Amino acid sequence: MDELAGQIAADYDHQPVTIVGVLTGCLMFLADLVRRLDLPLRIGLIQATSYRGAVTRPGNLHVQPELLPDLRGRHVLLLDDILDTGQTLAALIEHLRKLDIASLRVAVLLRKVGRQQIPLEPDYRGFDIPNAFVVGYGLDYNDEYRHLPFIAVLDEHSPVQG
Repeated sequence: MDELAGQIAADYDHQPVTIVGVLTGCLMFLADLVRRLDLPLRIGLIQATSYRGAVTRPGNLHVQPELLPDLRGRHVLLLDDILDTGQTLAALIEHLRKLDIASLRVAVLLRKVGRQQIPLEPDYRGFDIPNAFVVGYGLDYNDEYRHLPFIAVLDEHSPVQG
């Protein structure tokens, strides 16, 4: 996390930035990252989900931008927990670019290898992971397991223990 924060801080070079976190999965990542950033920053939140209920495959995307502050003229860092198919991030990028922002970069904690359907390369990523359904550190299955202080593969035959 320190290395990622250092790279972000160096790239923004003390410019004010608004971090827009994608709820709810980003919360742990967001909290840990902003504590390490030596930048003038604001935090905004946006809700977007394509996993609803007890499923491990994405469905229709639902975006709720009501929690966003005014972003006009701001440098924005879109922060998400995981880059899976790319559909959610692509839709959010398109939404944010329509808001007259100064610049947009994307950071993800995890990038799932082999799942992307939309070509999208984040500016920052913590880790590449295999194509498996993961939980913990903010990531969930049916709103469970977010609280785990680690990331684990969800195995339908032996559920994660917290």
